[in-house]
Amino acid sequence: MYGLISRLKAVPGRREALVAVLLEGSAGMPGCLSYVVARDPADPDALWVTEVWDTRESHRASLALPSVRQAVERGRPLIAGFGERHETEVAGGHGLGG
Repeated sequence: MYGLISRLKAVPGRREALVAVLLEGSAGMPGCLSYVVARDPADPDALWVTEVWDTRESHRASLALPSVRQAVERGRPLIAGFGERHETEVAGGHGLGG
């Protein structure tokens, strides 16, 4: 399994709007086992997105989905910047079926 953990910084005061866009664009992604958007309690404008995919290729293919492309376009003006980004090899976990 392929994992990705990313930190995003929203435009000040726009974090909840960005949360909504990210969650709306996450439905129906083939190969996506888990997609979690979390607020960073230490930073009122920061989010963490944690993803688990069956394969790296499924993640790459998701970027071409119309729903994901639309979410990227809608979310881009709400993003002030990107922070850490970590790729992982997922060993398993609750809810992943592996």
